[in-house]
Amino acid sequence: MTRIDLNSDVGESFGNWSIPDESMLDIVSSANVACGFHAGEPLTIRRTLRAAAAGGVAVGAHIGYRDLPGFGRRFIDYDPQELAAEVTYQLGALEALARSAGTRIRYVKPHGGMYNTIVHHEDQAHAVIDAIGEYDETLPVLLLPGGYALDYARRQGLRGVSEAFADRAYNPDGTLVSRREPGAVIEDPSRVVENMLRLAQDGVMIAHDGTRIEAEAESICTHGDTTGAAQMAATLRAALEDAGVQIRSFVDA
Repeated sequence: MTRIDLNSDVGESFGNWSIPDESMLDIVSSANVACGFHAGEPLTIRRTLRAAAAGGVAVGAHIGYRDLPGFGRRFIDYDPQELAAEVTYQLGALEALARSAGTRIRYVKPHGGMYNTIVHHEDQAHAVIDAIGEYDETLPVLLLPGGYALDYARRQGLRGVSEAFADRAYNPDGTLVSRREPGAVIEDPSRVVENMLRLAQDGVMIAHDGTRIEAEAESICTHGDTTGAAQMAATLRAALEDAGVQIRSFVDA
């Protein structure tokens, strides 16, 4: 039986900006919980952590750039030492809230601008990965296949976990189509299911131009802020399970 993890970004509501992402916790096996830098606030984060703990969902630290206005999706030209310190700060903050909620951090996933930047930006990749390793070298890190950060994490002795995005379009080189481009976000559940079944069963994804991409993925991400996110994730999970794919967090390997 094929096995794969389903993850989602959650805990991202902030002030009057409400994202109804807690329903995702009934569907996914791993939850990337915001740490308050790109989104989220302490009360929302703790509530999300408690829900994850109650549902037996693995918790990951969704670290990001300190950029609430841009939802952490804009590039920031950080000094590497500053970036490393901010990664450590976020891990410590989420760990404290997780402990109070009866759970713990079991992996790390960079968000948005940080995630895409460390695919190719070596200085930032070193800062992020080294900070995670210094905090806890046993924490796996979710990263984009083929990117510099994934290779560097593995060379540094961390468990680098490759993932695919169910609701995002891909370029032929395996990177994500920029959200500034039309069609970057896939909102059609039938396309999502078709693409992810192909990935789980054949290790192949189709880029936006029709190019076949050989894909390595232990986890599939469905974003909590995509239109109809929970229904799409539920449809995808059901389709995968109907095809004989077991849904289980990669941290339980």
